[in-house]
Amino acid sequence: MKKFFSDFKAFISRGNILDMAVGVVIGSAFGAIVTALVNILLSVCLWQVPGGLKGLVTVLPAANSVQEGMNSAIGLGQKFDASKLQDLAKALAQSNYSEQIAADANYLTNNPNLIEASKTTILGKYTLHGTTYTYNMSAVIDWGAFINAIISFLIIALVLFIIVRVAMASAKKREETKKRIEEEKYKKWAAAHPEEAAELEAKKAAEEAEAGKPVVDPVVALLEEIRDSLKEKKAE
Repeated sequence: MKKFFSDFKAFISRGNILDMAVGVVIGSAFGAIVTALVNILLSVCLWQVPGGLKGLVTVLPAANSVQEGMNSAIGLGQKFDASKLQDLAKALAQSNYSEQIAADANYLTNNPNLIEASKTTILGKYTLHGTTYTYNMSAVIDWGAFINAIISFLIIALVLFIIVRVAMASAKKREETKKRIEEEKYKKWAAAHPEEAAELEAKKAAEEAEAGKPVVDPVVALLEEIRDSLKEKKAE
């Protein structure tokens, strides 16, 4: 257990882990900024679309009775316009308290909280998409969220591409600058110490020549030596 916690401490103390944690936090904040920007741009582009971006939804036909809505007979089907919410809440209250209304025509007028309670019930089972309420049990294709995700991905990918390009160019420039400085220092040193510089160049050339030689397998070398020896004996 002691070794386990020691390894864990070493793991979380690594610089790349801390950098990754900072990157995740910054990435989350940047994602929120991109999402807000995309929403603004799409809201401007979809100015004439009812409900804007959030209104771009498609409600698939009901496949069973569960998806048909609360009460399609009074207008509470798979979807309805937001402007009809109050009227539908009143219609639902009339349907739920039909017996009381039959006995007292002013029952809902005397109990306005019943309509508000019916409205709360409707809002608990429907979700507003733009200017349309859709039944929560219905199958809905949210095109707005899909378009938002695509544009957000493209913007984030473009920004990351630019950052990586700038970082690579900066790293390359630093490397070239460092190499040029080292070359200038070496030239100054070589000018001051010509004999040592000549020896160093010769040693470097020898190392490069040695490194350029092909690597010979010792087994192959032994077999070649045996072959050459047999050829000499045969010739004798």
